[in-house]
Amino acid sequence: MMLFAGVDAGGTSTRVAVHTASGARAGYGTAGGGNPAAHGPAAAGEAIAAALRQAIHGLPPDSVTASVAGVAGSDDGFAAVLCRVWAEQGLTHSPRLVSDVDVAYAAGTHAPSGTLLLAGTGAAAARFTAREIDGVADGLGWLLGDEGGGFWIGRAGVRAAVRDLDRGSPGGPLVELVTRRFAVTGPPRRRADQIVRMAQADRMALAASAPLVGQAAELGDPLAREIVREAAERLVSSAVRVHRAGPVVLAGSVLTSEGPVRRAVLGLLGGQDPARAVRGVTCVVTARDAAGAASWLAALQRLGEDAAVRAHPRFTC
Repeated sequence: MMLFAGVDAGGTSTRVAVHTASGARAGYGTAGGGNPAAHGPAAAGEAIAAALRQAIHGLPPDSVTASVAGVAGSDDGFAAVLCRVWAEQGLTHSPRLVSDVDVAYAAGTHAPSGTLLLAGTGAAAARFTAREIDGVADGLGWLLGDEGGGFWIGRAGVRAAVRDLDRGSPGGPLVELVTRRFAVTGPPRRRADQIVRMAQADRMALAASAPLVGQAAELGDPLAREIVREAAERLVSSAVRVHRAGPVVLAGSVLTSEGPVRRAVLGLLGGQDPARAVRGVTCVVTARDAAGAASWLAALQRLGEDAAVRAHPRFTC
């Protein structure tokens, strides 16, 4: 039996999928964040190892003939960490390390050329030609870029709520949701100070607050609606910079989950506002399982183009 393994490791979670050559899923595992830039190489390696152990449990390790690991925040040095993890689990073929962008694109389409618009914790757009990245916009990290991504949205939402509390404003749904999320009490200024301290102690708490902005926008909060509008425009602006032709794949939790940001982005990509619409878009598709897509990329060279294209929906479902 020939098996293929794929890894999708991001800032908040890690997933590993194992598939047969037909695309049937043989194993799956999950663990915490596997982004070495966010968590450090050692912790990221441990998370990937934990998910890999689950995925190959009960399977013959030497049947895994090829693997692809899509890891956010990795560099060439992290390949050695993955090689060690694979060897420790009894896998004899070391994985090919690619970016999370590569597997996110493959999770949406088998087309060799097109554009990925990714908005999870971070955000980026990438143009693919012959399944190689040949143009990137943003993806500059939480501190200086990733505009329109989950961290950007969460930070904007928490910042707007804190500013309202600082002014002593009663606020609206956004302030209420942020106050509840951080479990703070007392007068407005005291709540603001508590939120600031917690955000400084754990910046990922800001990324985790992104869904609150969507919820508040749905409730009619004007601050949240403005953040949603700006996030969508920034994301589509990144796509405009790189797109030439082919499909646009939407990936990452911000764009694959139903909500106001996804709807606003689809509206812009669909040409509801012709002045900002992306030209040359043949279709807009939503990425499915990225770990399965990584497994498909591992199988691609072994199966050949035609067989791999036919199996793509089974790998990524």
